[in-house]
Amino acid sequence: MKHSNFLAFDLGATSGRTLLGTLRDGRVEVEELTRFGNGIIAVNGKYYWNILGLYEHIVEGLTECAKRGIRPDSVGIDTWGVDVVPIGSDGSILGNPRAYRDPYTNGAPEEFFKKIPREEVYNRTGIQVMNFNTLFQIYAAVKEGYAPVLQAERLLFIPDALSYMLTGKQICEYTIASTSQALNPRTLQWDGDLLAAAGVKEDILLEPTLPGCVIGKLNTTLATQTGIGEVDVVAVAGHDTASAVMAVPVEGENFAYLSSGTWSLMGIETRMPIITEESMRQNFTNEGGVEGTTRFLKNICGMWILEQCRKEWSRQGKEYSYPEIVAMAQSAEPFQCFINPDDAAFANPESMLGAIESFCSRTCQQAPESDSQIVRTIFESLALRYRQVLEILESMAPFAIDTLHIIGGGAKNALLNQYTANATGKRVVAGPSEATAIGNIMMQAVGAGVVGSVAEARKIIRNSIATEEFTPQSSEAWSEAYSKFVTLK
Repeated sequence: MKHSNFLAFDLGATSGRTLLGTLRDGRVEVEELTRFGNGIIAVNGKYYWNILGLYEHIVEGLTECAKRGIRPDSVGIDTWGVDVVPIGSDGSILGNPRAYRDPYTNGAPEEFFKKIPREEVYNRTGIQVMNFNTLFQIYAAVKEGYAPVLQAERLLFIPDALSYMLTGKQICEYTIASTSQALNPRTLQWDGDLLAAAGVKEDILLEPTLPGCVIGKLNTTLATQTGIGEVDVVAVAGHDTASAVMAVPVEGENFAYLSSGTWSLMGIETRMPIITEESMRQNFTNEGGVEGTTRFLKNICGMWILEQCRKEWSRQGKEYSYPEIVAMAQSAEPFQCFINPDDAAFANPESMLGAIESFCSRTCQQAPESDSQIVRTIFESLALRYRQVLEILESMAPFAIDTLHIIGGGAKNALLNQYTANATGKRVVAGPSEATAIGNIMMQAVGAGVVGSVAEARKIIRNSIATEEFTPQSSEAWSEAYSKFVTLK
């Protein structure tokens, strides 16, 4: 039986994985081969990613695949966005990439806007302003006199740098480039004026390449060392969220998605960016998607608040499993109080439990009196916040939205998914939970010509992955709750 194998490396800020995707009879199957840790390293007040360590883990993944007697059709890498690796004129890596949490960018946007105003930067790029965006990292590095950037002939984004280490070929993949706040989303070209204002030449970044192209073959040394052979390395949607959206199991183009995890991203896929005064005021962003599309989206706090509460409970000797968490929420009284998950008070407080109590006090609400009530408050508040953002999104979307697709780890949270359907009044479809890995694999299949298009890839995903549907319930009660939620300041 003819089949195709694709090897995906999915790297996050805290961990990474090697996954094998097999396409057979119009279906895709995914198997995890290796899992490894990742993290930021602090040295003398600077914060870095260990790019060589990540490379070693990729080599281990290639070796494990070969040990299983599998030679994949290709390999693809997706990671987080914005961070870059400095490359010298001789092709050498000049240093580990600075991490987006490095405080050297604190205040950088405000200084940069003295050169080019905030409104103009947004109009040129369509990207929400965050101090760690690549544009501000470059500006901060030049101001600091950071030698690796000053001496670099090229800056490569993380997935592109890792692909370069595997093949010796340099590219700049479009979806990862779009996170930089230096790319024009209308022309898909670099904005030379912004880069000049940051202190570098435009050609320090390569012209963006759309996902699906073959970068090159695994170099001969690695092919022999790992035993996997000279397989193709493909530019997938290098930004992990772009890969995840690739895996939304939809028919047609008009849909909304919620990539749900520690943080959530809600958006739509469009053919053209949406850059208006309203999108800037609402802090929506335009990032690159597959087939040259734009992901028009907004960042929302996800399960971060609950995760921090669980850490505090653990220090108190209370270990709650996830099934217990769900049961706790179900047992508590509904709609007792609400929080705004995106309030600055919940960004990184010393005590998340204390922050919830303080928010309720500030907004003249009775604070939750039990752990169960805290969980219920978090779940209900997230669902109501999703409705609020979805209504704003609908007001700017060029098409009607009747279904919300939830992908990522949060797709497994059936209770929150039901609350989201209740709050939004929309049909909710949950799955796949492994969206990023599946999107990486299917983009490789498109690049190899095994799958003809993104639409065909999504059809295969629909045939392969079990999804769960949720329809709105208790609409009147949730509408009353929303009326209270939107008054919170």
